Amino acid sequence: MPAMDIPAAIDLNKALLARIIAGLFTLLGGGAGPARISVELHRRIVRVLRPAESAVRRLIVVFARITGVKAPPPQPQAQSRSVPPGVASKGEGKKRQSFPLFDPRQRFWRQRPAKKAPAALPRIISLTDEGLRRLKERLNAPAVPDKKAEDISPINLLRRLEAVIGALEDLPRQAKRLVRALARRQKFPHLKLRMPMRPGPAPGFRVKPRLEIDHVLRECDWLARNALAPDTS
Repeated sequence: MPAMDIPAAIDLNKALLARIIAGLFTLLGGGAGPARISVELHRRIVRVLRPAESAVRRLIVVFARITGVKAPPPQPQAQSRSVPPGVASKGEGKKRQSFPLFDPRQRFWRQRPAKKAPAALPRIISLTDEGLRRLKERLNAPAVPDKKAEDISPINLLRRLEAVIGALEDLPRQAKRLVRALARRQKFPHLKLRMPMRPGPAPGFRVKPRLEIDHVLRECDWLARNALAPDTS
């Protein structure tokens, strides 16, 4: 894509992402919805939110590269920072959560919890009165509620959505954050991932696009990787 078309591509993808995030807010009742949501609704939103965050991260990379933004000098802080720059804090109370500028580390393996064997019914040697009583108690015992089926709080999703909207509305500020974070992140030798985009597929990337956000992420990832590619001309 010619360089003159990149700003237009940024604006187009910003508009698409803003519309997608607005739709997620609607699913949550506009931010003033129920205090608890179903696990299924939570999964549906995360299925779109995760690739949306990746797409916004890549737009910030492209914007920082094409504008040549310079980060302001770091301001002195009253206390040392224990979290590496570019990593979002959880926030407290109504404080807006910072948008995470770096992709999360990729998990190459995940230890699955061991499956519990279903509890067997009591062994009955003979159909005595005691054996029948124990069998009746076991069959009539109340079922243990499944914790996975319980409703969960949408607070974390709302904070993530607000962080995405805040980043989209002020790309120049996010680009300055990124440039400053990249410079300061070099001072953390224990960090293996020092670039905003991790190697391999982006978080939330799908080989076969199914949703609109999948196409947006593909476009933003292509723009970012071309913006970071060395100039061979």
